[in-house]
Amino acid sequence: MGNEKIRIRRLYAGFAVLACLLLLVALLYYPPLFSFGYTPAAASVSQPQVGVAEKINLNTADAEQLQTLPGIGPSRAEAIVAYRQQHGRFTSVDQLLEVKGIGEKILAGLEDYVIV
Repeated sequence: MGNEKIRIRRLYAGFAVLACLLLLVALLYYPPLFSFGYTPAAASVSQPQVGVAEKINLNTADAEQLQTLPGIGPSRAEAIVAYRQQHGRFTSVDQLLEVKGIGEKILAGLEDYVIV
């Protein structure tokens, strides 16, 4: 009876050590999963697809280049190109507000990534 209790305690201790090792491995290999406020969906939305050093010229960019900007998908990119064809070159970044589908919020997110 005494040997049986010792075996059970050793078994529980072994499981506890194994659980600690698995947790340690998870912390070492997947640190973002355990950081405060991390969610994969939020991470992909909050990071722009273009770097600050790679500013895109609104007057020369094609639809594919415009789609690399945060908040600009295929329809907005085509709207920018169509606006440029109808009204000529952009004279300021703020002129994007005249493009259908682009409001103050989207413009604020684009100002660091575009030039005219």
